[in-house]
Amino acid sequence: MNQKELGELRRRFRPEKSNISHIYGCYVNGSSREIVSYLDAALSQMEQEESEKYLGILKKTLSGTLGRNLLDIIFTTQQVTDSDEHRLLSKLRDTGLKDRDARNAFYQKIIENVDMGENNYIILLAYDVYDVPHKGKDDEYQPDASDEVFTYILSCICPVKGCRMQLGYFPGENEFHSCAAGQIISAPEMGFLFPAFDGRAANIYNALFYTRAQDQLHHDYIEAVFHTEPPMTAAEQREAFEAALSDALEEDIQIEVVQSVHEQLRERIEQHKESRDPEPLTVTPREVGSILQSCGVTQLRVDAFETNCAGQFGENAVLNPINLIDSKRFEVKTSAITISVKPECSYLVETCVIDGRKYLLIPVGDGVEVNGLPVGISDRALPKPEVLPEEIPT
Repeated sequence: MNQKELGELRRRFRPEKSNISHIYGCYVNGSSREIVSYLDAALSQMEQEESEKYLGILKKTLSGTLGRNLLDIIFTTQQVTDSDEHRLLSKLRDTGLKDRDARNAFYQKIIENVDMGENNYIILLAYDVYDVPHKGKDDEYQPDASDEVFTYILSCICPVKGCRMQLGYFPGENEFHSCAAGQIISAPEMGFLFPAFDGRAANIYNALFYTRAQDQLHHDYIEAVFHTEPPMTAAEQREAFEAALSDALEEDIQIEVVQSVHEQLRERIEQHKESRDPEPLTVTPREVGSILQSCGVTQLRVDAFETNCAGQFGENAVLNPINLIDSKRFEVKTSAITISVKPECSYLVETCVIDGRKYLLIPVGDGVEVNGLPVGISDRALPKPEVLPEEIPT
């Protein structure tokens, strides 16, 4: 799925746009792993404010960034052909969630396998039918010309938290008294859309998995619902990328090389953002290898880097630069100091040797401050430094 397709679905989660007629679910006691109550509510019978809140919660399952909070789950051909997990998801979708036994089987899969600690939680399920409007050559939607019907289910798990006693106003007594605010459904921790909305049509080989925290994949949930190999988190991708670089380049991983890789990937991220291209930005290990070659890294080291990437990410891996670098920060750290530089100014940091000692060299102009206090820079001349073509050890 791309950003436009995601936005197209997100816009449906309003009462006047959505075809969701029912909200299903169950309230689970986290400590005993028992269902406290079931939910089977028609949106048409709810107060508008209540129905909007349910739709708002479900909409959050499609929030965040593709590749970070929203990750592709890929089913194998064998799973799609014959597997319990895909069969159950398909039955939930094909019956419009009306099959009670299928719903209960889904609830039990989660309750038996997902550990939410002592927290109580609610499992929500919704089914929607979307008459996908035709898209003309001018890229404009034509609502009256639908040539695709996209049916899908959306599910999420939301912690239920108790609120503290509060003071409330009682009009009949004209006084304030302590009152319990009850229990509140929090934002979803995890969830999914099935099937994926790829090319503005159903893709039963994919689901879109949601995690509120980018560094928490909820492996137990992915195993219970999809029974697939979990995708890598953004943090895991960056760690794997850095390991592939450091293991391949060894002593050749100079500060200038890191600067060049960071700057060129950062520029791609900025250009992609400005272009408003809905497709996710991608880069291949071979393209990163070309950056390394431009920095003078030997072909042997470049080949080792690409081999490492194949081992870390798989053959023919396509990576998202957003997950490989921090495009908003460039930091140089030694055992004694840490220097943060605006990413677009990272080229100003150089290494040098003065009287046999290794230094970081940063040219400055006017406006130097130390802890907010303006300071001057001595014009005492220093010996001309010897440029050091290697990274300062930390």
